Amino acid sequence: MPTESEIQTQSIQIQPGDLAQIAASVFETMLNLEALEHDAPWFPADDRVTALVHLSGDWNGAVLMECDRAQACRFAARFLSMDTPETFNDDVRDVLGELANMIGGNLKSMLTRGIRLSMPSVVDGSSYNVRVCGGELTERLSFQCEEGTFWVTVVTMQPEEDPVT
Repeated sequence: MPTESEIQTQSIQIQPGDLAQIAASVFETMLNLEALEHDAPWFPADDRVTALVHLSGDWNGAVLMECDRAQACRFAARFLSMDTPETFNDDVRDVLGELANMIGGNLKSMLTRGIRLSMPSVVDGSSYNVRVCGGELTERLSFQCEEGTFWVTVVTMQPEEDPVT
């Protein structure tokens, strides 16, 4: 028989409108960019970078933010009020991680108490795939802003069943 916590976890759902509002708010506040939900399909790309944070506790999952390298450099320039970096460097990685962290942190506050947020991770390279093991794609939204299209994805982890003792 499921516990009260398991029932609560199963009933938590991410609403696309909430996720869109969170991402738009983070981009407006931190980058002074209007980010509007867009219907651009997600597709793999060789110049893509992915920043992600994991959420764990009464709800388990991950929030991923994806964009291309040049766009990430422009985001970093806006975030840090500096010239656009010529290369994808640690400052750019830190800014992408922080954007994913802010989106994840705002989502966390909408879900339930008792959720912890991981340190951000940033993946870059070419022809890579990010897979959150045991995760199921819950929501993927594309956004359009002055700097181009980017995607925010939420992956939900199914709660582990307690072993029979």
